[in-house]
Amino acid sequence: MVEVEKIPVRTHVVGYGDNIVELVDRYSKPLRRPGDTILVTSKIVSLCQGRTVPFDDLRVGFWARLLWRFVSKPPYGFGAVGIPEKMQAAIDLVGLPRIIWAALCSAVTKLFGRRGIFYRITGHGVAEIDGTRKQSFEPLIRLIVYGPAEGDAAAEALRARTGCEVAIIDAGDYGACDVLGRSSGLDPRWVERNCTDNPLGQQLEQTPVGLMRLRE
Repeated sequence: MVEVEKIPVRTHVVGYGDNIVELVDRYSKPLRRPGDTILVTSKIVSLCQGRTVPFDDLRVGFWARLLWRFVSKPPYGFGAVGIPEKMQAAIDLVGLPRIIWAALCSAVTKLFGRRGIFYRITGHGVAEIDGTRKQSFEPLIRLIVYGPAEGDAAAEALRARTGCEVAIIDAGDYGACDVLGRSSGLDPRWVERNCTDNPLGQQLEQTPVGLMRLRE
């Protein structure tokens, strides 16, 4: 029987200015083997790309302060737009008219038991908004982190450097995993099925890189 071994790789605290290709290559090199798949959290790709905005640089307006109150909260954290600052980040990303339309449609469809309409209308970019966590490193507190840009291209650059297939993932502690970028030889459904346990962690593990390895 073939099993999938998942090996978290500890790094320094990643921030803006780090080179994602050099970082992943350096930390995974002592452990990786031919045939491994490299996992990278979407958040550190975004950090290296500079896709962040400090809370203090956001101009949180009336609509953000109003609309966040009606967002359904997940059983953990705040959700993508569950605080005023995150709602403002969503407005800045896709525009106020789209956010209002999505909120109205979501309110109507919830009456009929349908959920998820808000993010279907606003798009993956809004759903990928990350931000402050109580259990986080000081440089990452009070910081909006947007999803990575050109995730597939970033994964291909990592594959060219390391020789391994690469998946950029957004995983949570409650069984959800989305592949936001992948090298061309990788099936994203295989990665998502095998990463529902969030193998790279969610809080202070400091393991934003990992390896997936098949073993008999």
